[in-house]
Amino acid sequence: MPNTLLNVSGIDAFYGPSQALFGMAFSVQAGQFVTLLGRNGMGKSTSVKCIVGLMRPSRGAIHFDGLDLIRLPSYKIGRAGIGLVPEGRQVFPNLSVHENLVATAHNRQRSPSPWTIERIYELFPRLSERSGNLGSNLSGGEQQMLAIGRALMTNPKLLILDEATEGLAPIIRAEIWNCLATLKQQGLAIICIDKNLNSLLPLADRHYIVEKGRVVWEGNSHELGAQRRQLQAYMGV
Repeated sequence: MPNTLLNVSGIDAFYGPSQALFGMAFSVQAGQFVTLLGRNGMGKSTSVKCIVGLMRPSRGAIHFDGLDLIRLPSYKIGRAGIGLVPEGRQVFPNLSVHENLVATAHNRQRSPSPWTIERIYELFPRLSERSGNLGSNLSGGEQQMLAIGRALMTNPKLLILDEATEGLAPIIRAEIWNCLATLKQQGLAIICIDKNLNSLLPLADRHYIVEKGRVVWEGNSHELGAQRRQLQAYMGV
C-alpha cells in the first residue's frame, strides 16, 4: 500500500527462553492514529521495543518509510523519523525543561515548519512556566508533557506513546488528549498505548487488540464501539 508508513509483519520476540510475541503484525498509514490495546503483559510494549530497536525480533520484518528497521541500531531508527514517548517518561532528571527539549532538537526530515521550543511551549504552556526547573522537580503530568515535547523536537514522522496517560490526574489526562488531537489534525502519524478507551475512540482511526503476543482483533472506532462488550475481556486489567 503506497501510504503505508510502518509495517510490522510476522514478528516473533523472546525474553531469554520465554516467547513474548507470536507473529505480531500491524500497520500504520501516513497521518493515521493507531492504538495497541490489551491487558498488561500481552506484548504491546515489547512490540514498541522491537520497532525502535531496543529489542531484536528473532523472526519477521519491520519496514518504516521504505527502510528495513530490523538491522538498524536504535539511534538510526530515531533519526529515520520515529519519536518515542516511553513508559515511565524517562526525562533527563538533571537537565532543565529547556535543556531536555534542546537536547533532542533536530530537523533531519527537513520539515518546512519544524518543532521549536516556542511551539512546544505553545502546545504545553505549563512547560514554559517551568522552563528552568529540573526534570526531577516536575510533577508526573509535567514530565509526560516534557517527554512528548522532547519527542516532537526530533520532528518525527511517527510518534509512539507507551502508556500515554497512565497515573496522571484527570485534568492532565484531558490536556494530553487535547494535545494528541492537535497533533493528529496536523497530520502526524501516531501509535498510542493506553487503557482510556473513552478518550481513544474519538481520536483513533484503527485499533489492534493484542492478546498473548498476537493481534486477536482489529477494526475502526465504530466497529470497536459496537463490539466493546464482547471484546472487554481482552482489554481489562
